[in-house]
Amino acid sequence: MNDHPVIVWFRRDLRLADQAALAAAAASKSPVIPVFILDDANAGAWKAGGANRWWLHHSLESLAAGLGRLGSGLVLRRGDSAATILALAKEVGATAIHTGIMPEPWEKAADDAVGAALKGAGCAFHRHQTALMHDPDAITTQAGRPYGVFTPFANAFGRAVHPAPPAPAPKRLPTAALPQSDTLAEWRLLPTIAWDKDMAEHWSPGEAGAARTLDRFVAEAAAQYDVGRNEVAKDGSSSLSPYLHWGEISPWQVWATLDRAKSGAGVTAFRRELVWREFAGHVLWHHPALPEEALRPEFRRFPWRRDTAGLRAWQKGLTGVPIVDAGMRQLWSIGWMHNRVRMIAASFLIKHLLVSWQEGEAWFWDTLVDGDLASNSLNWQWVAGCGADPSPFFRIFNPVLQGKKFDPDGDYVRRWVPELARLDTAFIHDPWAAPPLALRAAGISLGKTYPMPLIDLAEGRARALSVLREAVGKAA
Repeated sequence: MNDHPVIVWFRRDLRLADQAALAAAAASKSPVIPVFILDDANAGAWKAGGANRWWLHHSLESLAAGLGRLGSGLVLRRGDSAATILALAKEVGATAIHTGIMPEPWEKAADDAVGAALKGAGCAFHRHQTALMHDPDAITTQAGRPYGVFTPFANAFGRAVHPAPPAPAPKRLPTAALPQSDTLAEWRLLPTIAWDKDMAEHWSPGEAGAARTLDRFVAEAAAQYDVGRNEVAKDGSSSLSPYLHWGEISPWQVWATLDRAKSGAGVTAFRRELVWREFAGHVLWHHPALPEEALRPEFRRFPWRRDTAGLRAWQKGLTGVPIVDAGMRQLWSIGWMHNRVRMIAASFLIKHLLVSWQEGEAWFWDTLVDGDLASNSLNWQWVAGCGADPSPFFRIFNPVLQGKKFDPDGDYVRRWVPELARLDTAFIHDPWAAPPLALRAAGISLGKTYPMPLIDLAEGRARALSVLREAVGKAA
């Protein structure tokens, strides 16, 4: 055994199994020092939001416990990633640093700085694919450019990427005396007021929770995912997104485990969602301004409305549009929202209220336990019609029709908007259309017990289309 240690720099790959950086470090037979660095300064506005920080706290607890079972532990440091990892390497006399490749721009910048600093310094820097299944620089168009449309990307991905069988976790790590570490308590990732009660009851952060969630999905829902993913009142989605975001399970593990499900349209549809996640990482890798700037230049001077009251009502689930309000309240309660409802809620904010997609993106970032920079940015731009492979701006979801189609019995709305729970199903998605007698029977006084809609939906649609023709049509 080499007496000089190697460092495993964990990032958003907080697992032991199928973790290429950890496996490579263990195979070196050198003592292994695992480390996680909290770098809020370089992340800037995109440092982990409140819900994400809650998840990170519990995920790091789980990772440290898992490393402890391997005879090791987890060193916590806070500060500039590049400077901190370089200082740690010098402190322990490391001969190598192993880490995962992340698509976030500040992570790429840190890798560039570390790689440059270590040239000729006697410490190797090894980067491994731990977050994505593909190398964003290796999959390009025939012209050598990054992809900006999903279907050609998915086809190229299918030709180029062949996921290997997931590797098990090491049974033991060569140990080293661990250097000084922060404590999780010092980082104060948990809320100071107890808004996380429902999240704690709903989620189990960590690698074990990820494995259980995947097993449940494969056994109960994967085969019907193509249909079940749109039934918003049922548990037909995977709920894997926060575990994938923090890397508590690898996309390779998910892909391979789907083989246990009955083959068919459901598995195919879910694998396509995994490829969409890869596409998001691909776009962010090549367009680091994606979170702030519309990819389509004609949208960069779009005349968004400043509507503080409307934005606040949307955030609190008080828009007067039941399916939107149900989704926003679900988000606040458990840090997650059904994907179909995410699209409906985003479309309402962007199209009916004409509030910028960046405002919605920022709120989701702070409240989602699966707040992923690549996916969050790409999906908001998709709904706004201003990003990669966008939904046309003139595609405006009618939230009433969407509610009636995907929550036909109103169960989702009744759960998250209890003020409407007694309302007849015929009016659950448009209570303003209910006759006074039906409202009284349900104990509803519009404008008092439940708000009137912020805007007439037909008028909001017409206004959005008018602004589109004026602002984007001229640029096009």
